[in-house]
Amino acid sequence: MAFRINICFSDKQRLFVVIQLVNNNNQHPPHVMSFRILTLISLISCVSGSLVVTVTQNHSITLEWTFTPKPDTITSVYIYCQLLTGLRASVLLHLHEGVEVSESQDQQFSGRVQFDRDELRDGRIRLQVSRLRTEDSGLYLCGVRTADGWSIGRCRLNVTAATDRPEPEAEPWESTVYCTVGLIAAALLGTSVILYLCFVQYK
Repeated sequence: MAFRINICFSDKQRLFVVIQLVNNNNQHPPHVMSFRILTLISLISCVSGSLVVTVTQNHSITLEWTFTPKPDTITSVYIYCQLLTGLRASVLLHLHEGVEVSESQDQQFSGRVQFDRDELRDGRIRLQVSRLRTEDSGLYLCGVRTADGWSIGRCRLNVTAATDRPEPEAEPWESTVYCTVGLIAAALLGTSVILYLCFVQYK
């Protein structure tokens, strides 16, 4: 079962978001399914208001999201960060109770994402993505679940192709993008309603 949402913008472009609840005979972990439902709510509410950053391919960028930490954050936090491009979702980082689930990472980002787990104590998620490609362009979402509930942060990255003309060599540089994870008001209510409707329909 899946939800398909068609979101139209003023420029007539369309974004299709698919929330996959059940994949064949395997169920997604509850925290992943909850994040995907919150992703749907987040996209419906303010998909066009995300921070937009443009960089050139082969450069590096650091995506940073902040949240309110708890004393046991590093051992209890759930984090799910992914890139959305049309119908495709590519996972950058998946943490389950503070432990990285490396097999969840999409092959597209294999060996190109660095993450410092210790910074979770300060309420920071820093993902350094190196050797950027044009296909890395899209909407980046990072969901965090703590004792206070779920929150989601977003930013849009546009990776442009390098020019064909030879240019003077320059020192490698890195951009840092700060995206504050804002708590989604009414998220719990919205999630409860959607989960209930899904349960009734799937039953």
